[in-house]
Amino acid sequence: MYITESTVKRIMKEAGAKRISSDASRYLQKRINVMLFDISKKAVQLSKHAKRKTVDVSDVKLACN
Repeated sequence: MYITESTVKRIMKEAGAKRISSDASRYLQKRINVMLFDISKKAVQLSKHAKRKTVDVSDVKLACN
């Protein structure tokens, strides 16, 4: 996994959660990791299409849209 469950719990607490079930944090962890992988994959494709080896912030921004 890319983002740990403890990181997810910390983010949720910063967002105002007082208590977080393990099921909720694990589910969100899985969803975040899938989204992160998908965006990263699109950003890499965009940089390759632009004939660059380096993924730029513009690639990430486009991949997020």
